[in-house]
Amino acid sequence: MKFGTKAIHAGQEPDPTTGAVMTPIYQTSTYWQESPGKHKGYAYARGKNPTRTALEKCLAALENANHALCFSSGMGAIDAVAKLLAPGDEVITGNDLYGGTYRMFTKVFAGFGIKFHFIDLSNPENILNYTNDKTKLIWIETPTNPTMQIVDIEACAKIAKDKNLILAVDNTFASPYLQNPLDLGAHIVMHSVTKYLGGHSDVVMGALCVNDQELYDRLAFIHNSCGATPGPQDSFLVLRGLKTLHLRMKAHCENGIQVAQFLKNHPAIEKVYWPGFTEHPNHEVAKKQMRGFGGMISIVLKNADLEKTFKIASSFQVFTLAESLGGVESLVNHPATMTHASIPKAEREAAGVVDNLLRLSVGVEDVEDLLEDLKQVLG
Repeated sequence: MKFGTKAIHAGQEPDPTTGAVMTPIYQTSTYWQESPGKHKGYAYARGKNPTRTALEKCLAALENANHALCFSSGMGAIDAVAKLLAPGDEVITGNDLYGGTYRMFTKVFAGFGIKFHFIDLSNPENILNYTNDKTKLIWIETPTNPTMQIVDIEACAKIAKDKNLILAVDNTFASPYLQNPLDLGAHIVMHSVTKYLGGHSDVVMGALCVNDQELYDRLAFIHNSCGATPGPQDSFLVLRGLKTLHLRMKAHCENGIQVAQFLKNHPAIEKVYWPGFTEHPNHEVAKKQMRGFGGMISIVLKNADLEKTFKIASSFQVFTLAESLGGVESLVNHPATMTHASIPKAEREAAGVVDNLLRLSVGVEDVEDLLEDLKQVLG
């Protein structure tokens, strides 16, 4: 079954009671039991809900996974992976990382005795300099947020296999339309479903996709025990969003190419981060593991201090100044003061997240209007 067909149909059979084509919103907290412990697979909605089950089956199909779990947010999903660890364990992760992930690792789990190494993952061999008998997890983003570094998933998977480590990949920026990390050897795929999967900036949700049964069982236990589970209304909205994921991603990619080329040649731009450029340091890796380069682009403004950067960020008419990404509407974000503000300035700037960097989430509007908006802002 091809991707678009899976997005529309996987996990979504007509309702057996009414024949409803769209999966119903099962707005219930509990379920009737014929006798104690004897039920129809659903006992309490924190553990399972039929609307959420349909969504999890669809997400698993899109990531070529055996299992998926949906969480109340992307951070809830990351939290569940971190809870696989114990005090004394060590994690290797990237030095260009979503600010919320960095904050959770350093401000929450580091306090429980887990050590995190934030390193340059553009060359996976760097991982070997930090592995020891306490290392348990490699956590990567690719493309990274916001400097669009590309990490070789297959190379990281080989190291993980050799060292008996878990490899988890944040696939939010690519979506399963462009990249399937499990096919490349990863053990866990994480999504902020809020972004491209939902696609309409109206849901907050996260997901984990896995193949290994034992790993799934451990995560499912955490999922139910800790309770970061989404409700049926949000699950329904994401199911609806997924039905156009393949169409939206094509449009994001097509618009992204034109916006990136425009910005590359603009005199007000010092640098453009986008993996589709042949001069991108890991362009060949991106070509190998991705089916397109997406609609996420970051730019460094030339000769712009913080005041000028703020003025430019606030002057768009079609792009909206806001956090998040991956919706049908185009967004502009200032990572240093918004999504990555929790990262200390020195570390942030060492990774390239400088004060005059803006991150663009290119939406699916008519590209001519997006280019006109960039022209009127940049001059």
